[in-house]
Amino acid sequence: MPDPSTTVEVNILDKDYLVACPPEARDALRQAARHLDSKMREIRASGKVFGTERIAVMAALNITHDMLEQSTMSDAAANLLKAMDSKLDVALDEHKN
Repeated sequence: MPDPSTTVEVNILDKDYLVACPPEARDALRQAARHLDSKMREIRASGKVFGTERIAVMAALNITHDMLEQSTMSDAAANLLKAMDSKLDVALDEHKN
């Protein structure tokens, strides 16, 4: 049996799983499990995907897509801020002269 101090029990789609996890990451793991459970329940409720494995794959794809989209938006925001910073530098230099 796994050492209880290094595992966390999570429930996903009415199934319990023991997951190895350092103590400082337990809350984050539980939050991730709740998020995954929620996504899988949404997919199951849609009635378009059948089977736990297929539901899990679709949830993983949806979550990954969301993460990549957020990363892209973050990169775009960073580029926009850099461009605005450059324009401000130019405007301030012109104003000094």
